[in-house]
Amino acid sequence: MKHAGPASLIQLAPLLERIRALGHLTERKPGTFYLRSSAFLHFHEDPMGLFADLKTDGKAFARHPVNSSTEREALAALVASTVAAAITRR
Repeated sequence: MKHAGPASLIQLAPLLERIRALGHLTERKPGTFYLRSSAFLHFHEDPMGLFADLKTDGKAFARHPVNSSTEREALAALVASTVAAAITRR
């Protein structure tokens, strides 16, 4: 499964803007986010669609589909809650 290319990232633009607006994340490459110094979120494309890999536990990535508006809303909420929890644990 390859990382999401420019065309896929354009499809995800509204989701990416929401994630960028959260703050506390560093986008080292388009669509690749770090929380503090650790890889946190990135996107993949394959014949089955678009997917996000997200570290909710700080250790391992979990794959989440982001093909529908419902899936994108769910991911945005999960990213926001994960970032908020990580920031309060500081």
